[in-house]
Amino acid sequence: MSRLPGSSSLKRKRPDLTDGEDVVYKLIHSKENMGIWIADIKRETKMSDNMVKKCIKSLQDKNLVKEVVNIQSRGKKHYMAVDFEPSKELTGGDWYTDGKFDTDFINAAKDVFLKYVFKQKVATCDGVLEWTRKNAVFSVDVTAQQVEEILRALVLDDEIIEVESTGKEEFASVPKGKICYKSKGGVRGEKKAGAMASIPCGVCPRIIKCAPDADGFISPRTCDYFEKWLDF
Repeated sequence: MSRLPGSSSLKRKRPDLTDGEDVVYKLIHSKENMGIWIADIKRETKMSDNMVKKCIKSLQDKNLVKEVVNIQSRGKKHYMAVDFEPSKELTGGDWYTDGKFDTDFINAAKDVFLKYVFKQKVATCDGVLEWTRKNAVFSVDVTAQQVEEILRALVLDDEIIEVESTGKEEFASVPKGKICYKSKGGVRGEKKAGAMASIPCGVCPRIIKCAPDADGFISPRTCDYFEKWLDF
């Protein structure tokens, strides 16, 4: 059963739609968060190409359907009812923005997480997530899964190592058996009080020119302010 209010009314024809628009709208709405390719709309409704396009244009003008990006077939027009948000199968998940793989964001996150791990004795996924949220490190909210994926990517890049806490000595603050992350070579940075009070990126006037590439003119790797903030 649909959880959308008034969904039962879809069984009846909407008074503001023509017969053709009503058929197309009900078909698109029935696909929920997966949407439907325009060619499938033509096939299932058995309408002509011009009629389908005309109906879709009218439904868009009435704010009932929207065109969405399907990363599996970018060149195909895909439509969805405005009541739904595209599924991860269509959008590609958290690492995609407007249907494009967000390499800039990923590289920036890797830079920030690497420096954080480098400065800590031991870093956990939960600890990194809490730090990013508490200090508004990113302009968008990151999930635990995203943090874990970035940390594992750094492990695969041979930038950090993944270890299991022993619950003793440097792992005393982490429950025994919990997965932790350390910088290569066991470099141990001491976390100091007030170190995470604020992040310079949020007020930096050069933020729009900042790039995660180490060779960039402005980069987290070469930023003096960011380095001083981590050393605070």
